[in-house]
Amino acid sequence: MSHITQSAVHCINPDCQRPYPQPWGNKFCNSCGAPLELLDRYVPLQPLGSGGFAQIYTVWDEKTQTEKVLKVLVEDSPKALELFTQEAAVLSSLQHPGVPTVDVDGYFHINLFNPKPHQLPCLVMEKINGRTLEEILKKFPQGCPEDLVLNWFAQAVQILQELHKRQIIHRDIKPSNLMLGTSSPTVTRPQGETEGDRLVLIDFGGAKQFSASKLRSQSSSTRLFSSGYSPPEQVTGSIVGPSADFYALGRTVIELLTGKYPLELEDQQTGKLRWRTAVNVNPQLADLLDEMVQADVRSRPANAAIIQKRLAKISQPLPPPGLFSQLRDNVKQASTQAYRRFTLLTQAIEQTLANFSQAVTKTVIFIAQAIIKIFQACLATIWAMILSSIGACFGAIAGFILAYRTSLGRRVVEFILSQLNELVPNTQLVFGADILVFVAAGWGTAWGLTVSGCFGQRRRFLVASLMGMISYGFGWLILQLITPKDSGEGLVAVILVAVCLLTLSLGLRSHHIVYAVFAAFGSAIAYAVLILLRLAPPIFQFSSQPGWSELCKPLIFFGSVGFFISFWLGVSYYLIVPGLRLLGWR
Repeated sequence: MSHITQSAVHCINPDCQRPYPQPWGNKFCNSCGAPLELLDRYVPLQPLGSGGFAQIYTVWDEKTQTEKVLKVLVEDSPKALELFTQEAAVLSSLQHPGVPTVDVDGYFHINLFNPKPHQLPCLVMEKINGRTLEEILKKFPQGCPEDLVLNWFAQAVQILQELHKRQIIHRDIKPSNLMLGTSSPTVTRPQGETEGDRLVLIDFGGAKQFSASKLRSQSSSTRLFSSGYSPPEQVTGSIVGPSADFYALGRTVIELLTGKYPLELEDQQTGKLRWRTAVNVNPQLADLLDEMVQADVRSRPANAAIIQKRLAKISQPLPPPGLFSQLRDNVKQASTQAYRRFTLLTQAIEQTLANFSQAVTKTVIFIAQAIIKIFQACLATIWAMILSSIGACFGAIAGFILAYRTSLGRRVVEFILSQLNELVPNTQLVFGADILVFVAAGWGTAWGLTVSGCFGQRRRFLVASLMGMISYGFGWLILQLITPKDSGEGLVAVILVAVCLLTLSLGLRSHHIVYAVFAAFGSAIAYAVLILLRLAPPIFQFSSQPGWSELCKPLIFFGSVGFFISFWLGVSYYLIVPGLRLLGWR
């Protein structure tokens, strides 16, 4: 026992700031002052985990010189205390190899004073050295061997028979609550049972007393269940009896045979388990399990003795088969395997068709959504092209009227010329009045683009209008002072400068340079192509007293510029910028 005597001690106070390590031999915790030697007998060694409302520890029993398990209730709700007390009472009343043994003084309370005075309920029970069936099942992903499962099944039924005889139902049977461990020295092992074959039912936190009068009443019980294992009446909180344990045990055995969680085997519509095609087992065993997991309580076996008798018949060795019966069994086995393979093939085909149908549906939806988005983008771009062209033409007409049909226009032109004479001497009037046409056309183009609102821009009418006027006015200066006046190069230069400045002022959300470059160069190149095809005027000039017929070429120019700006903004907004974002340019 040297490894025990030299071990450190663990404080069981859930509020202790430094529960481990505590020196061996200390009576009280150095951190919180809680007792370290419980009832002058049990010394906590290390935590084993938690279950429900409790913390579980390994303890050393000084009296018997053995390791045991200590369960400490850390939840202070009345319901948790009721269930914990109930578990202690049930385990204390049982003396069976399939149930952890509890000593006479195994249930007690420890007084604690930190952080406030309170009592800590404790339960000491036999330590089962072994693994749960849930852990064992992990080594058999396709299901455990039938002979092993039958052995565990028979032991579990024997345990339930003892519990039900004492009018106790467990209410939480599942693979994680069934342990396969070695026998305790204090427990007499049944004859013929070997080390490691002993099945033990653990976790009696949900155990409950029942009586015939309670089963006949309509009162409900505490809603405590484990998903996938508990019967419908327990899930809904109705009254439960011994058949609830049979239902949970049946589902547990089916999981051990198939290796699949019960909910994975349920039919989505009926809720019944479709498991018989997943594993080849004794038909009599399969029939028994199907009866145990019936949703109707009356269709399940009435008591554990009935299940034991049927298990005894299933476990009996069959007499040597005759020639005819052997042939019949071989045919039956071959037909069963063929049916099973056919079923698996049918399921695979159904799954493939379902996956194909799902993929086709997703593809059709994706294509439909893409077509709708393309259609919306085309409509939005066409709408912007129409409004910007109309706005440009309307602005050009308004500027023409202001410049050549009103005295205000002449005064504005004189003011502009007076300012230009200081910069560029000998400026002629004929080259000054048409600036109003350019400025008004820029205002109209900017107004039309802003009204459309098709490219996610912020609708800043005043800023866009002012910048439209400035950008087209600056383009006019470029036309007068830099570019030659006898070719189409002048108008192409006007487009490059005016469109670039106008696009930067539209209030687009991001990638302003990209929009400006594509709109300016795209519009300039497109207009240059029209000039080469003789579909657009390469140059236009107004006379000193122009008539309405002279307005035709400017309208073609400004309208086509507005048209091209909207087109290239649409290309940038729906194709170029998303592509750049996809490449990482945010």
